[in-house]
Amino acid sequence: MFITILAWLMFGLSILLCLVSTLGRLSHYEWWIRACEFPRVQIAAVACILVVGGLLLDSTQTLAGVALSQWTWALGLIVMIYQLSRILPWTRWWPTQMEDANGKVSGEHCVTLLVANVLTPNRNSEGLINQVKQHQPDILLVVESDLWWQSKLDEAFGDWHSIVRVPQDNLYGMHLYSRLPLEDAKVHYLIEDDIPSIRAWVKLPGGKRVRFYALHPRPPAPNESEESLCRDSELLLVGQQVYRDKEPAIVAGDLNDVAWSRTTRLFRRTSGMLDPRRGRGMFNTFHAGYWFMRWPLDHVFCTEHFLHKRMQRLDYFGSDHFPILATLCFRPSESDRNDKPSANGEERDEAREIIDDGKQLRKSRGLGDSALG
Repeated sequence: MFITILAWLMFGLSILLCLVSTLGRLSHYEWWIRACEFPRVQIAAVACILVVGGLLLDSTQTLAGVALSQWTWALGLIVMIYQLSRILPWTRWWPTQMEDANGKVSGEHCVTLLVANVLTPNRNSEGLINQVKQHQPDILLVVESDLWWQSKLDEAFGDWHSIVRVPQDNLYGMHLYSRLPLEDAKVHYLIEDDIPSIRAWVKLPGGKRVRFYALHPRPPAPNESEESLCRDSELLLVGQQVYRDKEPAIVAGDLNDVAWSRTTRLFRRTSGMLDPRRGRGMFNTFHAGYWFMRWPLDHVFCTEHFLHKRMQRLDYFGSDHFPILATLCFRPSESDRNDKPSANGEERDEAREIIDDGKQLRKSRGLGDSALG
């Protein structure tokens, strides 16, 4: 009896995994559909257990039970293969998208960024400050920062060359500290009036300028937003701007989206931006408190003008996110070494439709046109 119940439970779980995997493929904005894209590693792991369990139960069942077990491991195998196909590009078993900078690249052509979601109620500022001092980034981007965090960060880094401060108490504050000159730095509210982003030119030590975008869109979650439209349209709007400008650019921040999601994939293809993670690892940054439920939510993307030098997940400091560190080297003459993604007509149409939906939502709230057009 116990074996029979177990067989039915495993079969039911395999059906559930198939359903969740199918939902993740749908192009809908509902948060519970978009959430199905996040736990691909966890789904693949459970599917693997079902495959093994189904095979083991084959020899302990009646004829009907054997059929049930066979369906279980067959469905589990399909789910596992599908999910692995989605996440393998962010493992070391996959070719890199960005080539490594060789040892001859001068430091004046490189920029190191540290991105940290501090979690507003977290008060372990020293835990982050010590890591910044240890790794000496050129640019520090902090999100979820309020006035308390601003005072602590100013005390430690207030003498840096350029600073952009957007303290907020709604978990969407943003602070940008740069040792390098920031030119034409502006704060924009692209889709929602309480979700800031920053756009600026960063002047590298060698004199070259690159465009920098700092983002932290609202996630699709029941306590945040019932739909992913605001997040998706904000990300794709920036991607559209990067594609139009054809300038060297870096996009960084807590994007509240996983590297392998439909939206992030569409962003990379339509913008032509590279993901340093591909072929190197997932570098999961959230949730810092649960090792079994972690995803890559904090990102650094760049155009083909850069080569990869370093990417590293840093230490826990009390937030629900780990900081992430990346060093990129500006080498436009070697851009052909990178595997630049590109979009087809259907993908560009889909991106434009999402952006238009976001703009209409913005106008419906009386906010006018977006700053990026």
